[in-house]
Amino acid sequence: MTDLPHSEDEWREKLGTDRYRILRQSGTEAPFTGELLGNKAEGEYRCAGCGAPLFESETKYDSGSGWPSFTAPADDHAVAEITDSSHGMQRVEVRCARCQGHLGHVFPDGPGPEGLRYCINSASLDFEPKSDTAE
Repeated sequence: MTDLPHSEDEWREKLGTDRYRILRQSGTEAPFTGELLGNKAEGEYRCAGCGAPLFESETKYDSGSGWPSFTAPADDHAVAEITDSSHGMQRVEVRCARCQGHLGHVFPDGPGPEGLRYCINSASLDFEPKSDTAE
């Protein structure tokens, strides 16, 4: 993992315009536009801000919402959940636990054992394909 930027100017330089707007300013990408929405490869979804592992491909599913959706984070400490009362709604925001980058929101309408849908912006994620180590 890389050292985290300390100033907003450093974050802006590291992330670029779109990722900065989403990760550092709690923005949202337009639905059905994210690069990772249709990704079906096996691997790990990492934070685009700091590289921390966030979600595994086994938990990704097509929710029809227009954003990559997951039933659970990679582990209990991967994400932080924060009450979000913006835009006249009561939601739960999801952030990277390491760098506090905005990822998306979690909703109680998922298919998994916990019934959760982690609705995540593609721009807040990097995908690392599973390495084929079988010989």
